[in-house]
Amino acid sequence: MAEELNLLGSNTQMPSSREEAVIETFANPSPGRDYWIELHTQEYTSKCPVTNQPDFGSITIRYIPDKTCLETKSLKFYLSSYRDELCFNEMAVNWMLDDLVKACTPKKMVIKGEFASRGGIRVTVEVTHPEL
Repeated sequence: MAEELNLLGSNTQMPSSREEAVIETFANPSPGRDYWIELHTQEYTSKCPVTNQPDFGSITIRYIPDKTCLETKSLKFYLSSYRDELCFNEMAVNWMLDDLVKACTPKKMVIKGEFASRGGIRVTVEVTHPEL
C-alpha cells in the first residue's frame, strides 16, 4: 500500500497550481463498514479574482470512503495549491468537492469552507456529494 504513495515521506515541492496538484489515495482499511473521516485545516488561502487580495479561511472535509481514502500529505499539498488561485470562495469549495470526489469516489462527502470576514460579512460555503 505505501509503495503507491509518492508524496508521503518525500520532500516534494508544493504544486504551483490546482491543476498541477496530485491527490493520492490508499485502500480503505475497512471497506465493509461505513464510517466518517473528518479532515480540517485553518490555513486555507486563495486570492479574490477582482481585487487580487488574499482570502483566508478554514476548510472541513467529511466523507464516508468507498474503496479508497484520501492521503493527508497530498491533500495538504492540494489545498496549498490554492494560494495563488484567483477564485471566489464559492468557486473554491465547489472545485474542491469536484476534485476530491474524482480522486476517491466516496459514498458521501461534505466540504465546508468558513472564510474570514470582509467588510463585516463572513462567508460560509457547504457543498455535498451526492447532491441533496
